[in-house]
Amino acid sequence: MSNDRRQRRRQQRQRRAQHVGYEPAGPVQFTGVMGFFQRNTRAFFLVGILVMVLSLGGFVFASQFTPSGTRDAAPTPTVAPASETPGATATGTPDPYAGIVRRYDAVPAMAIDPSKSYEAVIRLASGDVRIQLLAKEAPEYVNNFVFLAENRFYDGLTFHRVVEGFVAQGGDPTGTGFGDAGYALPPESNPLVFEAGVLSMAKAGTRVNGSQFFVTLGPAPHLNGEFTVFGRVVEGLDVLQSLPARDPADAGAQPGAQILSIEIVEGSGS
Repeated sequence: MSNDRRQRRRQQRQRRAQHVGYEPAGPVQFTGVMGFFQRNTRAFFLVGILVMVLSLGGFVFASQFTPSGTRDAAPTPTVAPASETPGATATGTPDPYAGIVRRYDAVPAMAIDPSKSYEAVIRLASGDVRIQLLAKEAPEYVNNFVFLAENRFYDGLTFHRVVEGFVAQGGDPTGTGFGDAGYALPPESNPLVFEAGVLSMAKAGTRVNGSQFFVTLGPAPHLNGEFTVFGRVVEGLDVLQSLPARDPADAGAQPGAQILSIEIVEGSGS
């Protein structure tokens, strides 16, 4: 190629370059968070689409299980320990003695009429014991016994102490021989003697006479003047006399005979 020709081409290139203002510098590169999104644009859009789909699905699910939806949410089952459930035994069966009050702040107010007749029917699994209550001779003791019996205080308790030929004693909420109803009865006395089958309140301790009672299984003249008779067994003494001996202080003793209930029968007069 001649020198003239090469020179003409060089001049042409120089003239074209004079008409070019600038060359594009390419996309702007950001830094920091914006740079992260710039470098991961596709991933950013995919995550956004996924979030939208999940949000829409959650809204549809929630609308079906709220009270305003077409279906109600099933209640969440709850389980409480059977032994802590009021009104239930450890086996989950209804407790017939649930809700009974066994603690009181004071001696019950007089509510019986001493001119009327009262009987107490003590129901045991082995039979019934019918006792004539002596309201005229010991109105305070009879009133107290009637109050506790009618409020089911004795239901479910046991004859925790049984001494063969001597006494069968019950009415202790603890079954130890030292429990009480929360109060002590004021002293009450009469000249009645302790023959077989009489009812009296216990005295061991300061307040046990508020609820603990005993029935003599045989004559006990040494108790005369020391304790107060307020009832006589008229039927079923043999049921009590057949109870096995039991000492509440014996850690290996079998459970005492349970009092299922005590029914009070009121008559028109005695």
